[in-house]
Amino acid sequence: MEIPFARSARSSVGIEWELALVDKDSGDLRQVAQTVLDAVRPPEGGEHPSIRQELLLNTVEVVSGVCRTVGEAGNDLERAIAEVRTVTDPLRVELMCAGTHPFAQWAHQKVTDKERYATLIDRTQWWGRQMLIYGVHVHVGIEDRDKVLPISRAMVTTFAHLQSLSASSPFWGGKDTGYASNRALMFQQLPTAGLGFQFERWEQLEAYVADMLHTGVIDQFDEVRWDIRPSPRFGTLEMRICDGASNITEVKALAALTHCLVEHYSTLLDEGKPLPTIPPWFAQENKWRSARYGMDAIIILDSSGEEGLVTDAVTQLLADLEPVAERLGCSAELDSVRVILRRGASYQRQRAAARRAGGELDAVVASLVAEMRAGRPL
Repeated sequence: MEIPFARSARSSVGIEWELALVDKDSGDLRQVAQTVLDAVRPPEGGEHPSIRQELLLNTVEVVSGVCRTVGEAGNDLERAIAEVRTVTDPLRVELMCAGTHPFAQWAHQKVTDKERYATLIDRTQWWGRQMLIYGVHVHVGIEDRDKVLPISRAMVTTFAHLQSLSASSPFWGGKDTGYASNRALMFQQLPTAGLGFQFERWEQLEAYVADMLHTGVIDQFDEVRWDIRPSPRFGTLEMRICDGASNITEVKALAALTHCLVEHYSTLLDEGKPLPTIPPWFAQENKWRSARYGMDAIIILDSSGEEGLVTDAVTQLLADLEPVAERLGCSAELDSVRVILRRGASYQRQRAAARRAGGELDAVVASLVAEMRAGRPL
């Protein structure tokens, strides 16, 4: 089968941000997504262009348009959030985001009434029902299909950088899991989720998708849920690595880092230079280390097995990418990654909030809600 790859502007960018709907008083999740979506539905009908439904009724997703800069995409998200708040504020519902809710119980959550979600739950059962998780997805436009897979393989080498910086799911069902990103390891339990195959030719991807369709594993390409995946209908490479971010500053920082990396690798291809790669077994280990240890992870840096502290690797990366950020108009957003390095990733701030409150996790929810309102780490 052939999978056409849509035309898109080089290094255009789009962001998707999944948000939890929480009760202003208890901090627990509220099943009011349909109320929100009905209220913001355009008069002519159909789906709101920037506010979307998700698997669970405690979640809405805000999405940017196809933008030239990360700043523009961030502005789109903020406008969508302001519109959501016109509905949620009177309901005494707050917006919150982290990779997981600190204490909500997955068994109490309701699934959105849509056939594709019912099919997913029917097939995946216990694991599917536990997908009480939130993420940030970043799309970056690729102007030439032949670049997609080489850039995808190169992005695997910086997977741990992005996962460690965004790690925000230390708690699950009221317990500290001991992981910085419990979401990362939970999500990969779904069929076709997790680290994808490092294909070298587009025909290999087409053959894989044909096999998955023929054997009934998937019904459409979007059901390939890899952490890094081509998005043929948009003409983008989609990075689904990051845990949900609690505030717009971090969303834009993570998006800028992603944006710069893709453009950097695209430029190397233009110059005829080789892109970095690592073997799948190193990639798997890096994913586990960054999920377990977050900002304290010692990661595998290259195909020869050299190792280093992830924060040192991020610091070096920021220096290397400064010229790219200037070219893409996201220098300020990329520099905000240093705010995460200074103040700690969300999982560290959440644990600190829990310690200050004597282990009470409603205080963690309150801190996440406050960060969402403030638009920055607190």
